Amino acid sequence: MTNANYEAAMTRALELALLGPAFGVNPQVGAVILNAAGEIVAEGWHQGSGTDHAEVAALKNLIQNGQSAAGLTAVVTLEPCNHTGVTGPCAQALIEAGIARVIYASSDPGDASGGGAETLRNAGVEVIAGVLKNQADDQNRVWLTSAKLGRPYVTLKWASSLDGRSAAADGTSKWISGSESRIDAHRRRSELDAILVGTSTVIKDNPELTARKPDGSLYEHQPLRVVLGETDLGTDYRIFNDDAPTVQYRTHSIHGILAELKARGVKHLMVEGGPKVASAFIKLNLVDEFITYLAPMLIGGPRTSVSEIAVGTMAEAKELSFVEVKPLGQDLFIRSVPKGN
Repeated sequence: MTNANYEAAMTRALELALLGPAFGVNPQVGAVILNAAGEIVAEGWHQGSGTDHAEVAALKNLIQNGQSAAGLTAVVTLEPCNHTGVTGPCAQALIEAGIARVIYASSDPGDASGGGAETLRNAGVEVIAGVLKNQADDQNRVWLTSAKLGRPYVTLKWASSLDGRSAAADGTSKWISGSESRIDAHRRRSELDAILVGTSTVIKDNPELTARKPDGSLYEHQPLRVVLGETDLGTDYRIFNDDAPTVQYRTHSIHGILAELKARGVKHLMVEGGPKVASAFIKLNLVDEFITYLAPMLIGGPRTSVSEIAVGTMAEAKELSFVEVKPLGQDLFIRSVPKGN
Protein backbone atom coordinates (compact mmCIF):
# COMPACT_ATOMS: atom_id res chain seq x y z
CA MET A 1 0.00 0.00 0.00
CA THR A 2 1.06 3.61 -0.64
CA ASN A 3 1.02 6.71 1.52
CA ALA A 4 -2.01 7.82 -0.48
CA ASN A 5 -3.86 4.70 0.72
CA TYR A 6 -2.90 5.44 4.30
CA GLU A 7 -3.96 9.08 4.06
CA ALA A 8 -7.31 8.20 2.49
CA ALA A 9 -7.94 5.66 5.24
CA MET A 10 -6.91 8.16 7.93
CA THR A 11 -9.23 10.77 6.44
CA ARG A 12 -12.10 8.31 6.86
CA ALA A 13 -10.99 7.49 10.41
CA LEU A 14 -11.00 11.20 11.27
CA GLU A 15 -14.54 11.49 9.90
CA LEU A 16 -15.61 8.56 12.06
CA ALA A 17 -14.01 10.10 15.16
CA LEU A 18 -16.38 13.06 14.95
CA LEU A 19 -19.36 10.72 15.36
CA GLY A 20 -18.37 10.29 19.02
CA PRO A 21 -19.25 12.87 21.69
CA ALA A 22 -16.99 15.92 22.01
CA PHE A 23 -17.81 16.21 25.72
CA GLY A 24 -16.61 13.81 28.42
CA VAL A 25 -13.18 12.70 29.61
CA ASN A 26 -12.33 10.59 26.56
CA PRO A 27 -10.90 11.67 23.20
CA GLN A 28 -12.79 11.39 19.92
CA VAL A 29 -11.13 8.50 18.09
CA GLY A 30 -11.91 6.74 14.82
CA ALA A 31 -10.44 3.55 13.33
CA VAL A 32 -10.65 1.56 10.11
CA ILE A 33 -9.20 -1.81 9.15
CA LEU A 34 -7.70 -2.39 5.70
CA ASN A 35 -7.23 -5.60 3.76
CA ALA A 36 -4.10 -6.38 1.72
CA ALA A 37 -5.48 -4.39 -1.21
CA GLY A 38 -5.89 -1.28 0.93
CA GLU A 39 -9.68 -1.51 1.03
CA ILE A 40 -11.62 -0.61 4.17
CA VAL A 41 -13.25 -3.78 5.52
CA ALA A 42 -14.30 -2.54 8.98
CA GLU A 43 -14.87 0.71 10.85
CA GLY A 44 -15.29 1.85 14.44
CA TRP A 45 -15.34 4.91 16.66
CA HIS A 46 -15.46 5.65 20.36
CA GLN A 47 -19.03 6.39 21.46
CA GLY A 48 -18.30 7.70 24.95
CA SER A 49 -17.07 6.73 28.40
CA GLY A 50 -17.50 3.05 29.19
CA THR A 51 -17.99 1.99 25.56
CA ASP A 52 -15.56 0.14 23.30
CA HIS A 53 -12.61 2.16 22.08
CA ALA A 54 -12.45 2.76 18.34
CA GLU A 55 -9.99 -0.07 17.66
CA VAL A 56 -12.07 -2.64 19.52
CA ALA A 57 -15.25 -1.39 17.84
CA ALA A 58 -13.57 -1.83 14.44
CA LEU A 59 -12.40 -5.35 15.34
CA LYS A 60 -15.93 -6.29 16.40
CA ASN A 61 -17.26 -4.84 13.15
CA LEU A 62 -14.76 -7.03 11.28
CA ILE A 63 -15.99 -10.15 13.09
CA GLN A 64 -19.58 -9.19 12.28
CA ASN A 65 -18.53 -9.10 8.64
CA GLY A 66 -17.23 -12.65 9.01
CA GLN A 67 -13.56 -11.78 8.60
CA SER A 68 -10.36 -12.35 10.56
CA ALA A 69 -7.97 -9.55 11.54
CA ALA A 70 -4.90 -11.74 11.03
CA GLY A 71 -2.37 -9.95 8.79
CA LEU A 72 -4.54 -6.86 8.26
CA THR A 73 -3.78 -3.16 8.84
CA ALA A 74 -5.45 -0.94 11.45
CA VAL A 75 -5.57 2.82 10.87
CA VAL A 76 -6.33 4.86 14.00
CA THR A 77 -6.50 8.61 14.63
CA LEU A 78 -4.78 8.28 18.04
CA GLU A 79 -1.95 6.01 19.21
CA PRO A 80 -3.63 2.88 20.65
CA CYS A 81 -3.85 3.10 24.43
CA ASN A 82 -1.63 1.01 26.64
CA HIS A 83 -3.53 0.93 29.93
CA THR A 84 -6.56 -0.70 31.53
CA GLY A 85 -9.23 1.78 32.55
CA VAL A 86 -12.97 1.19 32.18
CA THR A 87 -11.98 -0.87 29.15
CA GLY A 88 -8.82 -2.85 28.35
CA PRO A 89 -5.72 -1.69 26.47
CA CYS A 90 -6.31 -1.34 22.74
CA ALA A 91 -2.69 -2.14 21.89
CA GLN A 92 -3.10 -5.58 23.43
CA ALA A 93 -6.44 -6.11 21.69
CA LEU A 94 -4.85 -5.42 18.31
CA ILE A 95 -1.97 -7.81 19.07
CA GLU A 96 -4.31 -10.60 20.15
CA ALA A 97 -6.45 -10.12 17.05
CA GLY A 98 -3.41 -10.68 14.81
CA ILE A 99 -3.20 -7.19 13.28
CA ALA A 100 0.10 -6.98 11.37
CA ARG A 101 0.39 -3.21 10.90
CA VAL A 102 -0.89 -0.21 12.86
CA ILE A 103 -0.93 3.30 11.43
CA TYR A 104 -1.84 6.23 13.67
CA ALA A 105 -1.88 10.01 13.47
CA SER A 106 -1.49 11.60 16.93
CA SER A 107 0.73 10.32 19.72
CA ASP A 108 -0.85 9.75 23.13
CA PRO A 109 0.73 12.18 25.65
CA GLY A 110 -0.71 10.44 28.71
CA ASP A 111 1.65 8.94 31.28
CA ALA A 112 -0.69 6.01 31.86
CA SER A 113 -2.31 5.62 28.45
CA GLY A 114 0.75 6.34 26.26
CA GLY A 115 3.33 3.81 25.09
CA GLY A 116 1.01 1.76 22.92
CA ALA A 117 3.27 2.04 19.89
CA GLU A 118 6.20 0.56 21.80
CA THR A 119 4.04 -2.33 23.03
CA LEU A 120 2.93 -3.03 19.48
CA ARG A 121 6.48 -2.96 18.11
CA ASN A 122 7.71 -5.26 20.88
CA ALA A 123 5.05 -7.74 19.81
CA GLY A 124 6.27 -7.66 16.20
CA VAL A 125 3.58 -5.36 14.83
CA GLU A 126 4.73 -2.84 12.22
CA VAL A 127 3.92 0.69 13.39
CA ILE A 128 3.75 3.82 11.23
CA ALA A 129 3.18 7.06 13.15
CA GLY A 130 2.23 10.60 12.16
CA VAL A 131 -0.02 10.06 9.11
CA LEU A 132 -2.11 13.28 8.83
CA LYS A 133 -0.75 14.24 12.25
CA ASN A 134 -1.38 17.99 11.97
CA GLN A 135 -4.99 17.48 10.96
CA ALA A 136 -5.57 14.93 13.70
CA ASP A 137 -3.82 17.03 16.36
CA ASP A 138 -6.04 20.01 15.56
CA GLN A 139 -9.23 17.95 15.51
CA ASN A 140 -8.39 16.35 18.86
CA ARG A 141 -6.69 19.42 20.34
CA VAL A 142 -8.98 19.64 23.37
CA TRP A 143 -8.19 16.16 24.70
CA LEU A 144 -4.52 16.26 23.71
CA THR A 145 -3.95 19.58 25.49
CA SER A 146 -5.89 18.54 28.58
CA ALA A 147 -3.99 15.25 28.80
CA LYS A 148 -0.63 16.99 28.35
CA LEU A 149 -1.19 19.87 30.79
CA GLY A 150 -3.28 18.08 33.39
CA ARG A 151 -6.04 20.70 33.36
CA PRO A 152 -9.10 21.48 31.25
CA TYR A 153 -8.61 22.96 27.79
CA VAL A 154 -9.75 26.59 28.15
CA THR A 155 -11.69 28.41 25.44
CA LEU A 156 -12.39 32.10 26.01
CA LYS A 157 -15.44 33.32 24.11
CA TRP A 158 -16.92 36.76 23.57
CA ALA A 159 -19.03 38.72 21.11
CA SER A 160 -17.96 42.27 20.35
CA SER A 161 -18.48 45.19 18.04
CA LEU A 162 -15.88 46.05 15.43
CA ASP A 163 -14.32 48.50 17.89
CA GLY A 164 -13.98 45.82 20.57
CA ARG A 165 -16.94 46.72 22.79
CA SER A 166 -18.90 44.00 24.57
CA ALA A 167 -21.72 46.33 25.66
CA ALA A 168 -23.00 49.87 25.29
CA ALA A 169 -22.26 52.54 27.89
CA ASP A 170 -25.50 51.73 29.74
CA GLY A 171 -24.52 48.04 30.00
CA THR A 172 -26.91 46.69 27.36
CA SER A 173 -25.46 43.97 25.14
CA LYS A 174 -28.47 42.25 23.49
CA TRP A 175 -27.78 41.65 20.79
CA ILE A 176 -24.31 42.46 19.56
CA SER A 177 -24.00 39.19 17.66
CA GLY A 178 -26.49 38.02 15.06
CA SER A 179 -28.78 34.98 15.21
CA GLU A 180 -26.35 32.77 13.26
CA SER A 181 -23.59 33.50 15.76
CA ARG A 182 -25.88 32.75 18.69
CA ILE A 183 -26.92 29.44 17.14
CA ASP A 184 -23.26 28.54 16.65
CA ALA A 185 -22.42 29.52 20.25
CA HIS A 186 -25.20 27.31 21.64
CA ARG A 187 -24.06 24.37 19.53
CA ARG A 188 -20.56 24.81 20.90
CA ARG A 189 -21.96 24.88 24.43
CA SER A 190 -23.60 21.51 23.80
CA GLU A 191 -20.15 20.02 23.11
CA LEU A 192 -18.54 21.38 26.30
CA ASP A 193 -18.00 19.93 29.74
CA ALA A 194 -18.34 23.24 31.61
CA ILE A 195 -19.03 26.98 31.20
CA LEU A 196 -17.61 29.56 33.62
CA VAL A 197 -18.74 33.08 34.52
CA GLY A 198 -18.09 35.39 37.46
CA THR A 199 -20.61 36.40 40.10
CA SER A 200 -20.85 39.90 38.60
CA THR A 201 -22.08 38.47 35.30
CA VAL A 202 -24.71 36.43 37.16
CA ILE A 203 -25.92 39.53 39.01
CA LYS A 204 -25.82 41.90 36.02
CA ASP A 205 -27.06 39.64 33.19
CA ASN A 206 -28.85 36.80 35.04
CA PRO A 207 -27.82 34.32 32.30
CA GLU A 208 -29.17 30.80 32.07
CA LEU A 209 -26.02 29.39 30.41
CA THR A 210 -27.78 26.40 28.92
CA ALA A 211 -27.24 24.97 25.44
CA ARG A 212 -30.37 25.56 23.38
CA LYS A 213 -31.37 24.53 19.88
CA PRO A 214 -32.65 27.10 17.36
CA ASP A 215 -36.24 26.25 18.35
CA GLY A 216 -35.48 27.05 22.00
CA SER A 217 -35.46 23.47 23.25
CA LEU A 218 -32.54 22.17 25.27
CA TYR A 219 -29.77 20.01 23.81
CA GLU A 220 -29.61 16.55 25.34
CA HIS A 221 -26.21 17.28 26.86
CA GLN A 222 -25.85 20.31 29.12
CA PRO A 223 -22.46 21.50 30.40
CA LEU A 224 -21.76 22.10 34.06
CA ARG A 225 -22.35 25.77 34.92
CA VAL A 226 -19.49 27.18 37.01
CA VAL A 227 -19.67 30.45 38.95
CA LEU A 228 -16.41 32.06 40.11
CA GLY A 229 -16.37 34.44 43.07
CA GLU A 230 -17.11 34.89 46.75
CA THR A 231 -20.25 37.02 46.47
CA ASP A 232 -23.34 35.38 47.94
CA LEU A 233 -25.95 34.68 45.27
CA GLY A 234 -29.61 34.00 45.81
CA THR A 235 -30.99 30.78 44.39
CA ASP A 236 -33.56 32.68 42.33
CA TYR A 237 -30.97 33.45 39.64
CA ARG A 238 -31.62 31.49 36.44
CA ILE A 239 -28.21 29.84 36.55
CA PHE A 240 -29.47 27.79 39.50
CA ASN A 241 -32.48 26.31 37.70
CA ASP A 242 -32.89 22.58 37.09
CA ASP A 243 -31.97 22.61 33.41
CA ALA A 244 -28.27 21.93 34.10
CA PRO A 245 -26.01 21.38 37.12
CA THR A 246 -24.33 24.41 38.70
CA VAL A 247 -21.43 24.82 41.13
CA GLN A 248 -20.07 28.00 42.70
CA TYR A 249 -16.40 28.20 43.70
CA ARG A 250 -15.98 30.87 46.38
CA THR A 251 -12.42 31.70 45.47
CA HIS A 252 -10.37 33.78 43.08
CA SER A 253 -7.76 31.05 42.53
CA ILE A 254 -8.11 30.17 38.86
CA HIS A 255 -5.40 27.53 39.05
CA GLY A 256 -7.27 25.96 41.95
CA ILE A 257 -10.56 25.96 40.06
CA LEU A 258 -8.98 24.34 37.02
CA ALA A 259 -7.54 21.59 39.23
CA GLU A 260 -10.96 21.05 40.85
CA LEU A 261 -12.69 20.90 37.48
CA LYS A 262 -10.12 18.45 36.10
CA ALA A 263 -10.79 16.21 39.11
CA ARG A 264 -14.51 16.39 38.25
CA GLY A 265 -13.80 15.08 34.75
CA VAL A 266 -13.97 18.43 32.96
CA LYS A 267 -11.90 18.23 29.79
CA HIS A 268 -13.12 21.39 28.04
CA LEU A 269 -14.02 24.63 29.83
CA MET A 270 -15.46 27.67 28.09
CA VAL A 271 -15.06 31.02 29.84
CA GLU A 272 -17.99 33.31 29.08
CA GLY A 273 -17.54 35.79 31.89
CA GLY A 274 -17.13 39.53 31.56
CA PRO A 275 -13.92 41.50 30.97
CA LYS A 276 -12.64 41.00 34.53
CA VAL A 277 -12.81 37.20 34.43
CA ALA A 278 -11.60 37.05 30.82
CA SER A 279 -8.61 39.26 31.66
CA ALA A 280 -7.70 37.14 34.69
CA PHE A 281 -7.39 34.02 32.52
CA ILE A 282 -5.41 35.92 29.86
CA LYS A 283 -2.95 37.39 32.40
CA LEU A 284 -2.20 33.89 33.69
CA ASN A 285 -1.67 32.58 30.12
CA LEU A 286 -4.38 29.99 30.72
CA VAL A 287 -6.36 30.49 27.50
CA ASP A 288 -5.74 27.80 24.89
CA GLU A 289 -8.18 29.15 22.31
CA PHE A 290 -10.11 32.36 21.68
CA ILE A 291 -13.55 32.33 20.01
CA THR A 292 -14.73 35.76 18.87
CA TYR A 293 -17.96 36.76 17.16
CA LEU A 294 -17.18 40.13 15.59
CA ALA A 295 -20.23 42.21 14.68
CA PRO A 296 -20.30 44.95 12.00
CA MET A 297 -21.22 47.79 14.36
CA LEU A 298 -19.52 50.57 16.31
CA ILE A 299 -20.47 51.26 19.93
CA GLY A 300 -17.65 53.22 21.51
CA GLY A 301 -17.46 53.89 25.22
CA PRO A 302 -15.61 52.15 28.03
CA ARG A 303 -17.05 48.62 27.97
CA THR A 304 -14.30 46.71 26.18
CA SER A 305 -14.26 42.92 25.84
CA VAL A 306 -10.97 42.68 27.77
CA SER A 307 -9.66 45.02 30.46
CA GLU A 308 -6.29 44.97 32.23
CA ILE A 309 -4.08 42.09 31.05
CA ALA A 310 -0.67 43.34 32.27
CA VAL A 311 0.42 44.75 28.91
CA GLY A 312 2.29 48.03 29.40
CA THR A 313 3.95 48.43 26.01
CA MET A 314 3.56 47.00 22.53
CA ALA A 315 6.53 44.74 23.17
CA GLU A 316 4.47 43.01 25.90
CA ALA A 317 1.40 42.45 23.73
CA LYS A 318 0.01 38.91 23.81
CA GLU A 319 0.20 37.89 20.18
CA LEU A 320 -2.31 35.50 18.64
CA SER A 321 -2.52 33.50 15.43
CA PHE A 322 -5.76 33.26 13.48
CA VAL A 323 -6.50 29.61 12.72
CA GLU A 324 -10.06 29.96 11.47
CA VAL A 325 -11.86 33.00 10.08
CA LYS A 326 -15.23 32.79 8.34
CA PRO A 327 -18.42 34.80 7.76
CA LEU A 328 -21.29 33.80 10.04
CA GLY A 329 -24.41 35.61 8.93
CA GLN A 330 -23.57 39.31 9.19
CA ASP A 331 -20.81 38.58 11.70
CA LEU A 332 -17.25 37.36 11.42
CA PHE A 333 -16.28 34.20 13.33
CA ILE A 334 -12.65 34.14 14.47
CA ARG A 335 -10.85 31.28 16.19
CA SER A 336 -7.37 32.17 17.36
CA VAL A 337 -4.67 30.69 19.58
CA PRO A 338 -1.67 32.15 21.42
CA LYS A 339 1.15 32.59 18.92
CA GLY A 340 3.55 29.68 18.99
CA ASN A 341 0.94 27.15 20.13
